[in-house]
Amino acid sequence: MTKCKIIITCQLLLLFVFVKISFSNQSQETTIPQIAFKAKNLTPDTLQILSKPPVRLLSFANESMPLGNERIDNTMKKVLRANSFHKLQTHKLHHKAHKWFSIIEPVLEKYGIPEDFKYIPLVESGLTTNLYSPRGAAGLWQFMPQTGRDFGLKVNGEIDERFNIKLSTVAAAKYFKSLYKIFGNWTLVAAAYNGGEGRIKKQMRTQKQANYFKLKLNRETAKYVYSIISMKEIIEHPEKHGYILRNPRLLAYQR
Repeated sequence: MTKCKIIITCQLLLLFVFVKISFSNQSQETTIPQIAFKAKNLTPDTLQILSKPPVRLLSFANESMPLGNERIDNTMKKVLRANSFHKLQTHKLHHKAHKWFSIIEPVLEKYGIPEDFKYIPLVESGLTTNLYSPRGAAGLWQFMPQTGRDFGLKVNGEIDERFNIKLSTVAAAKYFKSLYKIFGNWTLVAAAYNGGEGRIKKQMRTQKQANYFKLKLNRETAKYVYSIISMKEIIEHPEKHGYILRNPRLLAYQR
């Protein structure tokens, strides 16, 4: 009988020790974030962002995308998936970039345009030189006839310089410079190139907002800069999006 009591007493002591250790671990787990919160002076919103990291820091023309905004992160992830090798199953865009960037880059540099603007033709035309849109836009940069003329291109019944790679790039660079004088921000310049300067200015006034990523725009323009960043990402970091590493014509490996 005495032996039974001793066994029961030992079991109870072991149970008590186990419960105390478990409770102690739970207490530590709950207090660690509080200690971090006080030490780093983090807000609850910041802690929530840290617990769910957004997409890797991406940028356009040296302007970083805002971090921790669920709408922005989801849009970027969706556009990146759409341009991954899994979806496109081709290296065609990389091959065209290899062919035409050597012409586009020096022109942009000459006119002081950020190099990231070279990705716009990938979005506009897929770097297809002879592309005509149903609305009448043409060439790599998809200039409308009058816009092309406004920036020095000959567009008439006999000649259409929108299909000339170098001349149309010069016209695009001039257009970007004129837009920058209006907006003073390269991301808004890209948005205005797609949506029109009048529409972008109107939305900025109406919404009292000068940040592209926070503006509410029509579907095409709202996704436009994300698409440019996506093209930049798959050209510069192809392996992260399923493109074959051993392909020697990927620009990322030539540089």
